[in-house]
Amino acid sequence: MSRVPAQVRVAGPGELEDCFAVRREVFVTEQNIPEAEEMDAYDVHAVHLLATGPSGPLGTARFLHGGPARRKYAHAGVDDDLTAVLGRLAVGRAARGTGLGAALVRAVEDEARRLGLTRVYLESQTHALGFYERLGYAAHGPVFDEGSGIPHRAMSKPL
Repeated sequence: MSRVPAQVRVAGPGELEDCFAVRREVFVTEQNIPEAEEMDAYDVHAVHLLATGPSGPLGTARFLHGGPARRKYAHAGVDDDLTAVLGRLAVGRAARGTGLGAALVRAVEDEARRLGLTRVYLESQTHALGFYERLGYAAHGPVFDEGSGIPHRAMSKPL
């Protein structure tokens, strides 16, 4: 697939609906995750990244850090203020295979570094493990169901 011209940036307050629209397309519609689970109370604490192109929003990701990350991911050993927890990475169907997912992950890492964070933790759907491994993430721990019925595995990467 060809590259889709896209701009990836930290989403402004007026752009959160664009992030949510991509997440609804990917997680709610395609993966049948209930919207009440997908859109959670942590969205207000997250740093959201948005990828846009000439036709509008193409992809998104979010990360948590500090207290919200510790509260949501204490079960996974996130107990410091230096870890970014990447989640909700979604690329719309039209932009898949273009490198946009990798660009979103790199943008999360760049913003996390800018904030002084030193590690990224994530819980990957198992079918996406290779994608994250190619970006330098290492899987650890067993496969688990994080509540959606989709198998996941923990991964992390030092920054």
